[in-house]
Amino acid sequence: MNATIETSVISRSPEVMSGAAVFAGARVPVQSLLDYLAGGHTLDEFLDDFPTVTRDQAIELLHELSHSLGYNISA
Repeated sequence: MNATIETSVISRSPEVMSGAAVFAGARVPVQSLLDYLAGGHTLDEFLDDFPTVTRDQAIELLHELSHSLGYNISA
C-alpha cells in the first residue's frame, strides 16, 4: 500500500517505519501496544516504555479498535 493515512491517532506512510501503522506524531507502531497488552503488560508499562505516545492516543486507539469489532468499552 502506497497511500498515506492520517487520523487523530494513527499515521501510516510508506516513508515512516516501512508503512506500518504508527501512533500519529511518534514512530511507535500501533502493534507495539497490542503486543504489550497481549503479553500481560499494563497500559502504564507501555506508556513508560514509549513516552512519545500519550495516554489519550493509546486509549483512543483501543476505543476505535473495540468499536470496529462491535464492542463498547469505557475508559
